[in-house]
Amino acid sequence: MNIMRNRRAFAAVSAVVLFWSGMLGGCQSSDGEKKDGPVTAGRDSANASTATFVLEKAKFATKLYVPGELIAFQQVDLYAKVNSFVKKLYVDIGSEVREGQLLATMEAPELQSQLASAQSKMKSQEAIYIASKANYDRVVETSKTPGTISQNDIDQADARQKSDLAQWDAAKAAYNEVAENIKYLEIRAPFSGVISMRNVNPGAYVGPSGKGSELPLFTLQEQKHMRLVISVPEAYTGYLTEKDKVNFTVKALPDRNFTAQVRRLAGALDEHLRAERTEMDVYSEDKVLLPGMVAEVELPLPAKDSSFVVPTTAVVNGTERLFVIRVSDDHKADWVDVRTGRVQGGNTEVFSKGLKEGDRLVKAASEEVRNGARVP
Repeated sequence: MNIMRNRRAFAAVSAVVLFWSGMLGGCQSSDGEKKDGPVTAGRDSANASTATFVLEKAKFATKLYVPGELIAFQQVDLYAKVNSFVKKLYVDIGSEVREGQLLATMEAPELQSQLASAQSKMKSQEAIYIASKANYDRVVETSKTPGTISQNDIDQADARQKSDLAQWDAAKAAYNEVAENIKYLEIRAPFSGVISMRNVNPGAYVGPSGKGSELPLFTLQEQKHMRLVISVPEAYTGYLTEKDKVNFTVKALPDRNFTAQVRRLAGALDEHLRAERTEMDVYSEDKVLLPGMVAEVELPLPAKDSSFVVPTTAVVNGTERLFVIRVSDDHKADWVDVRTGRVQGGNTEVFSKGLKEGDRLVKAASEEVRNGARVP
């Protein structure tokens, strides 16, 4: 009996010892994993090297692609000067016209009546002036005999003939006004070009804009000489100058490249686009290019001076600042604020007073490399 009791006691003690041994072993293993994990990672991070490069200056020539539009070098809407009826049209849409060519004639019978009336009044005033002038001359001639004509009579005769002369001049001006209005019954081309729009037919009532015609009689465009208009963003206005050549393509002819030369710079920025209007002259004698076409323009942005050029990955656009990370001689990270310029082919132009040639910068920078932290 005693032996059985001793065996049972020994088994119980052994079970307790095994239980506590397992618990302690598990705790030790768990603690070891928790402790050794970060240490191992930390050693790996410390041993990992950060890729850097040496900062150098270079001439950074790039290209900028912007949309453009071809417009006629000259374009005008032609309206009738006076209220009238269309008598005859001599051109239609697509007609090529020369400067001064007759495009249409109008008729306004009341103008002829006004011209005849003005002519009669002019002749009447002319006769009155001739009579008063003759009277003045007789009075002056008679006054040479002392005591025959008073000075007051001479002055009155002189005033009368001057008044009649003024009335005659006014009548001539009224006649010329009506005669000029009659000339407006002929619509002529102000410059050579192509009729791109016609809005009337013979017999239509026309007149000045808003007083007889809502639409113009014709729209005339100079199409052989056109303007290529683009808007250059503010950041790139300093690179483009007059006489620079640009290349462009149009959707209608995607397999052809065209060349134009910068002719006009606005010299001011558009308030809404914050861009400068720039125009190039384009010539198209064969009418391959037409006004209204949309173009894709390639602007050369040549380097005027050397500047710092870094990989785009080296620039960190943080929440509060734009910077690169410089590595000091003692392997400390130094955040240096920069301003960016042009971007091309994975490289970015940067400007900063805190940078100099020979600085070592982190190639793949991020905010995870803290300012002042050690860089391996």
